[in-house]
Amino acid sequence: MNNYTQSLQNLIQRLSSLPGIGMRSAERIAFHLLKSRPEEAMQLADAIRDVKTRIKHCSTCFNLTEQDPCSICCDSTRDQGLVCIVEQPKDLLALEAAGLYRGVYHVLLGRISPLEGIEPGDLTIDGLLQRLASGKIREVIMGTNPTMEGDGTALYVQNLIAQYPAIAVTRLARGLPTGSSIEYANRNMLADAIAGRQKM
Repeated sequence: MNNYTQSLQNLIQRLSSLPGIGMRSAERIAFHLLKSRPEEAMQLADAIRDVKTRIKHCSTCFNLTEQDPCSICCDSTRDQGLVCIVEQPKDLLALEAAGLYRGVYHVLLGRISPLEGIEPGDLTIDGLLQRLASGKIREVIMGTNPTMEGDGTALYVQNLIAQYPAIAVTRLARGLPTGSSIEYANRNMLADAIAGRQKM
């Protein structure tokens, strides 16, 4: 890379820092951008700028959105008393793609993982407790991933919800294999998991 100009070296370095992009792929992308028309390359730059400046977290459920509250929280046809807790926005998108769930969500923005230094205070649990205290929620579905950290997070949250005895706590059925992620589950697996959710 020593023969490349400074700006090209910088672009390749930035691209190679992205997940799943190695140095060779970064070089191919950089040279593709060099060969493309200037307006095409700038459209990519504008798209990156837009997602960094326009997208924020919904103040209610913490999903990614350009409007606050998000379109799911604002949808009057959805069951506002049924809340599915997920770890990340991509898990919410996977459940939405199945098209079978008509409640609302709460995105934790992670899961408790002491080995990675992620504690309960790093998640959006305080926001969840504020929603529960409103008295409008009758059921919480634990939609955390079926991993050790996901199960530990679900147990922690379940213990907090216990102070609201009127709220039922269920978990997605184990149509999801242990150790897998919701985002990789197919529509039928997610349908079974939602339909067969169990009381915790």
